[in-house]
Amino acid sequence: MRALVLFPLLLLAAPAIAADIVCEGPFAADSSEARLIEAFGKDNVMTGDVPGPEGSTVLATTIFPNDPAKTIEFGWWDEEKHERVAYFTVPPGDTAPGGLKQGLTVKEVEALNGGPFQLYGFFWDYGGAAIFEGGKLAPPEGACSVSVRFAVGDYPADLNVDAISGDMQISSSEPLLEKVDARVDTVTVGYPDSAAAED
Repeated sequence: MRALVLFPLLLLAAPAIAADIVCEGPFAADSSEARLIEAFGKDNVMTGDVPGPEGSTVLATTIFPNDPAKTIEFGWWDEEKHERVAYFTVPPGDTAPGGLKQGLTVKEVEALNGGPFQLYGFFWDYGGAAIFEGGKLAPPEGACSVSVRFAVGDYPADLNVDAISGDMQISSSEPLLEKVDARVDTVTVGYPDSAAAED
């Protein structure tokens, strides 16, 4: 995987130019708001409340907040100092470690993982979230890990989707996933809390 270099130049380029994001530089575990400003420019960095899970809000720093094709949201373990990356989102056209990106089918993610994986059923708050255990995409201990959520596409109105609906775990080998055209909808890279590990 080629490294992402010259971060500002690549991400300021036309949206058609995709980048391979690696967990280094501005994307490293020890990054900070100050490092993001240095890399992307003060005018392209905004820190404030953003929507969180289940109707909550969380503090995050957003890169290119006015350009959805390039927007990257950073959450912090140290919200007061805006330091130590907890997570960051991956823009639609970019590729995360492991080759994960938006638009991949379940079968394509299986190929990257080297075999089947589990994911939560759809049509609820945590629907479509993948669970990688034991495969190539399993979270490495102490390093950055990539998580994805799938969304369903168009499917016949009379198709019974009960087998992939609700708070349950299903296998990526479930045939219904192909029939509903399930594809990666969001990609997020996360880090464990290094300060907690030191305690």
